[in-house]
Amino acid sequence: MEAVSYSGLRKNLKHYLQQVNDDATTLLVTNRDNDDTAVVMSKRDYDSMTETLRIMSNPTLIDKIRRGKTQIAKGKTKQHELIEPDD
Repeated sequence: MEAVSYSGLRKNLKHYLQQVNDDATTLLVTNRDNDDTAVVMSKRDYDSMTETLRIMSNPTLIDKIRRGKTQIAKGKTKQHELIEPDD
């Protein structure tokens, strides 16, 4: 994770926001007071992270995922053609 000072971020805000969005990286924004340190990430990555946390905190979903992985490992899957939506 790259780190930049608050003043450095302010001076190059456009560059850093493009970097975070284009490279899917996070940026640590530092300040003299450690309590004011922040992390900047793209909305896409934030949404992905929160969805993952939601899934991982749901025991029912985790159980379904584990059962599916077991079925795949045992070759108990079926392939279906994609259904084309009506025009």
